Amino acid sequence: MAEYDPQAVEQKWQKRWEEKGVFQADMDPARPKYYLLEMLPYPSGTLHMGHMRNYTIGDAVARYRRMRGFNVLHPIGWDAFGLPAENAAIKRGIAPRDWTNANIAQMKSVCRRFGFSYDWRREISTCEPEYYRWNQWFFLRMLERGLAYRKRSLVNWCPKCQTVLANEQVVDGCCWQHDDTPVEAKEIDQWFLRITQYADALLEDMAELAGGWPERVLVMQRNWIGKSRGTRVRFPIVGEKSPLEVFTTRVDTIYGASAIFLSPAHPLLPGLFAGRAGQDKMGEVWNRLRQRIVRGADLATAEKEGFFTGRFAVNPFSGENVPIWVANFVLAEYGSGAVMAVPAHDQRDFEFAQKYQLPTPVVIQPLEGPKLLADTMTEAYVEYGRLADSGPYSGLTTQQAQEKMTADAKAKGFGEAETTFRLKDWGISRQRYWGTPIPVIYCPKDGAVPVPDDQLPVRLPENVTLTGQGRSPLANVPEFLNTKCPKCGGPAERETDTMDTFFDSSWYFFRYADAHNDRAPFDPAVVRYWFPIDQYIGGVEHAILHLIYSRFFCKVMRDLGLVELREPVRRLFSQGMVLKDGAKMSKSKGNLVGAIDMAEKYGCDTGRMYTLFAAPPEKDLEWSEQGIEGCSKFLQRLFRLVDRHAASLRAASAAKLPTVPLDAATAKEKELRRKAHQVLRRVTSDFETRWHFNTSVALLMELVNTMQSLEPLEQDARPAVIQETLDLMTLMLAPMAPHLAEELWEMLGHAAGLQSAAWPEYNPQLAEEEQLEIVIQINGRVRGKIRVDGGLGEEELLERALNDPRIEQLLRAQRIVKRIVVPNKLVNIVVA
Repeated sequence: MAEYDPQAVEQKWQKRWEEKGVFQADMDPARPKYYLLEMLPYPSGTLHMGHMRNYTIGDAVARYRRMRGFNVLHPIGWDAFGLPAENAAIKRGIAPRDWTNANIAQMKSVCRRFGFSYDWRREISTCEPEYYRWNQWFFLRMLERGLAYRKRSLVNWCPKCQTVLANEQVVDGCCWQHDDTPVEAKEIDQWFLRITQYADALLEDMAELAGGWPERVLVMQRNWIGKSRGTRVRFPIVGEKSPLEVFTTRVDTIYGASAIFLSPAHPLLPGLFAGRAGQDKMGEVWNRLRQRIVRGADLATAEKEGFFTGRFAVNPFSGENVPIWVANFVLAEYGSGAVMAVPAHDQRDFEFAQKYQLPTPVVIQPLEGPKLLADTMTEAYVEYGRLADSGPYSGLTTQQAQEKMTADAKAKGFGEAETTFRLKDWGISRQRYWGTPIPVIYCPKDGAVPVPDDQLPVRLPENVTLTGQGRSPLANVPEFLNTKCPKCGGPAERETDTMDTFFDSSWYFFRYADAHNDRAPFDPAVVRYWFPIDQYIGGVEHAILHLIYSRFFCKVMRDLGLVELREPVRRLFSQGMVLKDGAKMSKSKGNLVGAIDMAEKYGCDTGRMYTLFAAPPEKDLEWSEQGIEGCSKFLQRLFRLVDRHAASLRAASAAKLPTVPLDAATAKEKELRRKAHQVLRRVTSDFETRWHFNTSVALLMELVNTMQSLEPLEQDARPAVIQETLDLMTLMLAPMAPHLAEELWEMLGHAAGLQSAAWPEYNPQLAEEEQLEIVIQINGRVRGKIRVDGGLGEEELLERALNDPRIEQLLRAQRIVKRIVVPNKLVNIVVA
């Protein structure tokens, strides 16, 4: 009997696939298209099994869709620019390009080793001039339309990266690359993209994504865009001509304002300090707060700090003077960077007022219940109610007062209704070398001049001395810096900042469709055929970075006439992480399982199958050596089963024996066929709807167990039935363990490879399963019953129970602490 040698089998079939170009996809209007994509990988070096889960899920779906008759586009490339490469190059004393290309070569070999079905003809690398030329082209088109602009601004500065960060790249007050490095505030000139111009479109077009994108991603994007409707009110500053502008969503509480809070980054502050008693001391505190501005994510938990400026503003409704304070929790990017402090009706204001002993006037009373008193309040009352102690507006409800007070502010000239957004323009300037040069030239005579299209790409120079000291190394390269003005021909200097690398990854999937076009970013006709992306796969951590930016780019392209669609991605799937020893796999934690090490020990198909089997793809997966050994043993058993019957089946096939009619089948033949078609029905459903590949693998294991329990199969089962069962088994295995499936298919006598095999159709009569009644309990008490097909696994039963509308309603707002599943009998859900 032959032995299954996974490494030999995998090498054999990878060579054949490459020779035949079986994964190459070209436009074919006669076939339905399917564009499947995993997020653009960063070439960081050695791939581990945490990385491989994402690609394995995508590859299983791509192979299934090909078997379904789709023309599948499944490309890959490299997000090759960025700080990690530059920092690694500084540390190692090598060029970023050399470090990056060595990593790409290594990662590419691993992807090939695992048999991922990419169309390698379409491979791109964002650090190549052939690609970043079009980054520059897009920037110039945005510059022409006023979407790209330069201004001096207070920005997020990472002292470790020594560069600017976009708001989205600040996580919990720290750099997204270094979670132990607090971000500082720094004022410099930089380039922005006017993403705010598309804020409404980004919100409105989410209607197209509902049902296809995870709701939590859409919620994160809505919150980040942060559309607020309210009132802008101008508070005159005592002794000054210019007023303070305050945006509030609760103008009904304005009679309860006991102070005005300014962000430490507010532009009026230096003027407010000038000539005041204690100016030097205030300046010291101000500088400290300005360097550690609290970010939006920290507002609820940050310690409240501030100081009184010694200046007052006039409440335009009440006429009373209110003190002007600086408060660390006021966001410079929200409204105007100034808020009215209403301690009785805002929790952050309440905490600040308690610390600094500010008054807490109550101006909103509940519609029902006891009257609120400032002296007895332990927290702010933030609900709507009825106005009190609010002059002529007392007695109005919140809604009535907001409408009337906004109208009165407009009529009297000190305010108006306004809509604001949390989203701010995207700062793309980076003071580092390894990125796309910004195509602008500064001329003493003509100012900032765009580089003409025929001079693109502006190439990164080689052999640059890297410092990482907060000034772009390009400024120290005379042959790059010094140039001629495109307008007047006089001496000029190039922009030395490079682009944020999220610029590169915001449109790369369009380039895949027409990867080698040297006349344009892509041919609109080619994009029209392939787009939108039918399935995009990647981590939820990119919800408010890459995914918002890519949606913005699509809308800009639409306005440029390059595309017709509003949204580039039809469906999005966010996979769970791979954990080991309870923590996410990472080099820093020392808990990696290397992809190549795993492949050498068990074979790539074993690794692929385990990552699909160990957990549903949206859940985190805890790596288990015992679990992967179990998958290895299963594939070995399957190989031996097929090998045991392959020769006799090939002989029978050559003799062209007739098929076996259902009514003439033996008991064993009926059991084999019934089990095979039941498994086929459920595996097909898993691929089409739920992507619960873990259930699919378990079903295939059950089918093998059934066949082994009926050995010897040839006793009371004719070759045609055995062949049908093993063929179905192999076809179902093909998307998940493709190398072994190809080998088994060949062993079973099929001359053509699986690339020409269609996904099988199950026989409804054979696939019908016995219906069982399953009891659903909550904390041991019967709460309902559901009818399901017999033989469902624990995961499926639990999912059916949790999705039952009655049970879902009972569990709402409950914390589930345990799940007990008795197959074919009951599901008991234990809640706290």
